[in-house]
Amino acid sequence: MKKIFLYTVLLSAVFAVSCSDNEIVSVASATDNAETVSVPEGALEGELMIKFAPEMTDILDNLAVTRAAGGLLTRSGIPSTDEVLDILGAYKFERIFPIDEANEERTRESGLHLWYQIYFDENTSIDEAVKRISQLGEVSKVQCNRKIYSLSTPVASTKAVESTVAAVQSDFKFNDPELYRQWHYINRGGYEWETDWAKAIAGCDVGCEEAWEKCTGDPSIIVAIMDEGVLWQHEDLYANMWVNEGEEYASDTDADNNGYKGDKYGYNFATDRGYISVSGTSDTGHGTHVAGTIAAVNNNNLGGCGIAGGDALAGQEGVKIMICQLFDDDKPATLAMEAKGMKYAADNGAVVLQCSWGYMSGETSPITGTAGPATEAEWAKDYPLEKEAIDYFIANAGSPNGVIDGGIVVYASGNEYAAAPSFPAAYSKCVCVNALAADYTPSTYTNYGIVADNTFDNNISAPGGDSDYYGTPRSDAENGGMVYSTYVEEGQQKYAYAEGTSMACPHVSGVVALGLSYAAQLRKHFTVEEFLELLYGTGTDIDSYLTGTKKYCYIHTTNSNMTTCNLGKYKGKVGKLVNAPALLSAIEGAGHEMKLPNIYVAPAKGNTEKMYTIDLARYFVDGENKTYSCSVADTDIATATVNGIKLTVTGVAVGITTATVTVDGEVHVITITVRENANNNGWL
Repeated sequence: MKKIFLYTVLLSAVFAVSCSDNEIVSVASATDNAETVSVPEGALEGELMIKFAPEMTDILDNLAVTRAAGGLLTRSGIPSTDEVLDILGAYKFERIFPIDEANEERTRESGLHLWYQIYFDENTSIDEAVKRISQLGEVSKVQCNRKIYSLSTPVASTKAVESTVAAVQSDFKFNDPELYRQWHYINRGGYEWETDWAKAIAGCDVGCEEAWEKCTGDPSIIVAIMDEGVLWQHEDLYANMWVNEGEEYASDTDADNNGYKGDKYGYNFATDRGYISVSGTSDTGHGTHVAGTIAAVNNNNLGGCGIAGGDALAGQEGVKIMICQLFDDDKPATLAMEAKGMKYAADNGAVVLQCSWGYMSGETSPITGTAGPATEAEWAKDYPLEKEAIDYFIANAGSPNGVIDGGIVVYASGNEYAAAPSFPAAYSKCVCVNALAADYTPSTYTNYGIVADNTFDNNISAPGGDSDYYGTPRSDAENGGMVYSTYVEEGQQKYAYAEGTSMACPHVSGVVALGLSYAAQLRKHFTVEEFLELLYGTGTDIDSYLTGTKKYCYIHTTNSNMTTCNLGKYKGKVGKLVNAPALLSAIEGAGHEMKLPNIYVAPAKGNTEKMYTIDLARYFVDGENKTYSCSVADTDIATATVNGIKLTVTGVAVGITTATVTVDGEVHVITITVRENANNNGWL
């Protein structure tokens, strides 16, 4: 985030915190064995990430068997590689992505099983290590590891906040007492923080008021938040947290055998444990603020709202928040941890990946910081593991039988006032979110534009706040025109104002989640490409507002002078304003009707865990109120039982048969395949 402003109801005060967004200063190197690998400044000593050639699979698989028997591995089992590891003084060698039996097949199809991390003597030259490893024919890529830094510096302030628009809250759909502060959902103009030169324009919001008449969220949609930790106990978040049933929070047991212990609400990849931390001295509350924008519980008479937070009074759950913690106090994440988090999210049911962080833009001014990758080709070369992890999420999240076949990755464009977004936001397959003020103009700090070799315009905009514009020049920051959401300070639940593309990003993730929720309720199915086409196509065009000039106080907490920018420079470069009601309306006439899936199971042989249960109601409109029955053609191969809306299939012997499912008299035929290596998730 760019700046945070804390609001505590009991004290009727706001504590202002100013911090830079989670701007990431990170560089990696990668190569195939024909290229020379350069070592970036700041590369971690004593660590390398390498990807083996596919021909090495059998040898590495034998190594995996050894690893499963226990003990620390130090060598690869490949003679030439091990000779180099001996020279480097390697003391640890491990696969980056732990084995998850339920998802190992697709892990191998993507090639992620070939990525390994080696740890060696830190006194050994990293340049020498890269040179030696790069020369190995069995190694296809080499990448230095580097910490990903979350740059934030809180600054205390105590400004009381009294709103002149509190009286209008009575006509809102929901009873949340602070909804009137959330202009970014419902903007009616006439706010006390408007100035002579900076107004709010009614309607400059994501359209929640109209969208909530159709849908408020659905618990089948999971959004993974890669960020700081999220206070999952927060009164306004707890009901909408994703729960990994069967896991004990922060335990030392991997109950579901997914390779991660104690991951009840997600996982802390910074510390490699299931305990989610929010109380470190360097934690800024960023993850909790982001989570609230997406899924704070609605209509619960507490705090504010979330875009897809459901309707507590009506008994409607919102979308679920999965925690993928990357930043934990003074333990910054690394590129390897980030990749693990992305794969974890896809493998555990998330369909939206919310990322309010990124590298510096390639157009970053030297005054702001060191420029990051300037082109997609440069980024893909230098960050191969990151790209492969993103691609894995996009290809493997969701399911071919659910609401979406694949996953949607949403990134903040960056806060460097730069004429190009940062990576990975600029990656053509990611959704790149720019920030807007409350009058359809770009937030003064937002990055914008399209990188040189990116032929796909993946820009979209959302409210992010703009205190440079609405705040009093040359004074301490106020809450004016910023984003209000859940927050945590010193481990205690609170609410706060904040701004940045970090705050715009979860607005888009929330609208995407709301759209997918509506599609789920309509029993619609989309591919990622189809859904993104609707997302971009239904946005509100803001180019007509991009005329004349806009004056603001650059980084206004300093004593700088007022600055004027030409709004015309943003035309065609910030994308449309995300529009929730328009997206929901478009979903009604698009997509494909869901169909019952063909089912793949292994022979149960008395093991109830190998049975597969499907919720039939998910595939038919008003499915909860229909009557179901099922018969299997060959019960020597498989059997099936129906209990209410649940269909349970049990594999008996290897083979193929059909099942006839009758739904209120309507017949549907599916194929059941029983095979030894089925992963029991219902589909290939």
